[in-house]
Amino acid sequence: MLECQAMTTILLRDLAPGDTAALLDFENRNRGWFESTIEPRSPGFYSAAGVAHHIHEYLLGQQAGLQHPCLIVDADDVILGRANLKDIDRQAGQAEVGYRIGKDAVGRGCASAAVAHLVTLARARWGLRVLVAFVADGNPASARVLEKNGFRRAERHACLAVIRGEPCGGYAWRLDLAT
Repeated sequence: MLECQAMTTILLRDLAPGDTAALLDFENRNRGWFESTIEPRSPGFYSAAGVAHHIHEYLLGQQAGLQHPCLIVDADDVILGRANLKDIDRQAGQAEVGYRIGKDAVGRGCASAAVAHLVTLARARWGLRVLVAFVADGNPASARVLEKNGFRRAERHACLAVIRGEPCGGYAWRLDLAT
């Protein structure tokens, strides 16, 4: 269990096959919010079959050692956000950190707690040495979350995503876990 600001108790737990309905609800409620700062998902994702397929693919990736998908939930198991290690490369000792926090949970420290959890997972469970994350321009809150967790801004990318039909640049962020 982790504590967010405003004394919200949260738990980070692995994504499971039974999360389809709750995850679809979470993604639908926050779709516009997410699409204002990150590349949109395909329209086919927003159905029970689409989310079930998404979960299945993520769990296959976890079994293969390529990703570690987590949900951020409150004490009643309501989804507040997601946090994932993805593109895990054990030989290179590296993975990418990704997270999305629902609009109602923003500003309560849940993202910072989730990234801290991913850092711990990367070290303890996966034995990784480097984490990277990408933050699009116009998303300073995500940059602050990474900074709080020891990440440092690295190289500039001209196009990280396409948001509302426009290419959006940003920065890679890096955390060296060996230090």
